[in-house]
Amino acid sequence: MCSRDGVPEMVFQPLPANRIPRRAFLLMPFALAGMIAVWRRPEKGLPDAAENGAGPAVPLVLFSNAGQPLAVQPVRKAVKTDAEWRRELTSEQYAIARLKGTEFAFANRYWNNHDRGVYRCVCCGNAVFRSTEKFDSGTGWPSFTAPIAQENIYTKPDRSLSLERNEVLCRKCDAHLGHVFNDGPPPANLRYCLNSAALRLIAEVR
Repeated sequence: MCSRDGVPEMVFQPLPANRIPRRAFLLMPFALAGMIAVWRRPEKGLPDAAENGAGPAVPLVLFSNAGQPLAVQPVRKAVKTDAEWRRELTSEQYAIARLKGTEFAFANRYWNNHDRGVYRCVCCGNAVFRSTEKFDSGTGWPSFTAPIAQENIYTKPDRSLSLERNEVLCRKCDAHLGHVFNDGPPPANLRYCLNSAALRLIAEVR
């Protein structure tokens, strides 16, 4: 997922601020339709990240919706049956977060979102990324230079589609969030390329 133009590209080339990719215009009607559907559909509340599940305990950094760390505490992993995940998530969320799917570039909820706040896992409410680390990668997916806390995510090798990639997953519920690449901006040169459907932005109240 998230390779530029479908080809693994390891050189970070940010787009000029005054130029929008042609494919963004081509996909704009689909993006608009998706946004309208999201706005009209009432969203379920997110689970409490501190709520214990049925799995083994893992240390998580709990955050307020303002992005401030509250505590580091052991929380039991959220473990549910496939039927339970299907019931709790939309079809798109389930396909992305539980079946490791990929949404369309430039036609997803957060790729061009500039609101400040905390991005939480849509499955369990765990804080995973923050708007202050979000940047415009030119890929059409929400991209970040770092997670909100290393304890709240983990990565593992992904050799699907005959590609060598590192998958990014939620520490609490093992939801598929996206992939991380080594073509981001300095100093870390990391690009966490994520799926909007696996996230929920809790906007900062000003």
